[in-house]
Amino acid sequence: MVLDILVVINPDAAYSSNPVYLKENQKMTQERTPYQIADVLIEALPYIQRFKGKTVVVKFGGNAMVDEALKHSFARDIVLMKLVGINPIVVHGGGPQIGQLLTKLGKTTGFIDGMRITDSETMDVVEMVLGGLVNKEIVNLINRHGGKAVGLTGKDGDFIRAKKIHLKPSVEDDATEIIDLGHVGEVSSIDPSVVDMLGNSDFIPVIAPIGVGEDGRSYNINADLVAGKIAEVLKAEKLILLTNTAGILDKEGNLLTGLSVDDIDGLIADGTISEGMIPKTKCATDALKGGVKSVHIIDGRVEHAVLLELFTNQGVGTLLLRTVRDKAAYS
Repeated sequence: MVLDILVVINPDAAYSSNPVYLKENQKMTQERTPYQIADVLIEALPYIQRFKGKTVVVKFGGNAMVDEALKHSFARDIVLMKLVGINPIVVHGGGPQIGQLLTKLGKTTGFIDGMRITDSETMDVVEMVLGGLVNKEIVNLINRHGGKAVGLTGKDGDFIRAKKIHLKPSVEDDATEIIDLGHVGEVSSIDPSVVDMLGNSDFIPVIAPIGVGEDGRSYNINADLVAGKIAEVLKAEKLILLTNTAGILDKEGNLLTGLSVDDIDGLIADGTISEGMIPKTKCATDALKGGVKSVHIIDGRVEHAVLLELFTNQGVGTLLLRTVRDKAAYS
């Protein structure tokens, strides 16, 4: 379905210069009648009209970053968003890739509360992987499919200022000393001018979550948090977080398709939202409170998940809004 949209709006971007994808996309398009393609475009039209000229921040991570088909479908989604007048901004993670290179180098690191202990040597690897290998691969993918992507870290233009995280011991721990995680930071401020300049032109910013401290040192920052803060500062229309789950699930494993901030607080309190989903929902609620109109936690294992969430009536994940009234108005 989304391939039909891509083919009709810009055949060159849809087919790219890759003969494998050219053959695949031509075959898929031939299997649909002109009437089916027209139906797809009619369904997408009001969403394209609503979001034209708006900024959408997308956090790219999980399976979508390692599966070849998913990587290409993501790149084409981003290209199409730009072609129809939306300003996509991509923020990416890369934890597994960092771990793989550290293992190859014989470097062992530990984790505390899900955060990697990052000494200076490890930070060099983090910068090499996030700011180099992973970032440039995403940039190249988007460019191959007809976009104009530019890779950045928070050190470019000094646009992500970071401060060191000092982790307090848990109440169950007898220790009283603050835990030093090394070069692990959080966002202290964001200067949006560089991203604004790129996003409001023909370019697509692709951002690695590395910030710089007042001391000039580099800090590794959680990509969800960076995406959320950038969305807040830019007053983005949407923040989209790709995950390895269908979205936020209830205790029976059913997808919750629409939630407010109050709903989320209740689901955390009763244990429905737990473990790795807690920081994602915290990032989402902070973004909503900071002015982002909606947050989508979607299934990155689904091809073209971003377009399906943006341009179809069903979507592929959980929509989060600030209030119950917003939720009622949106539906």
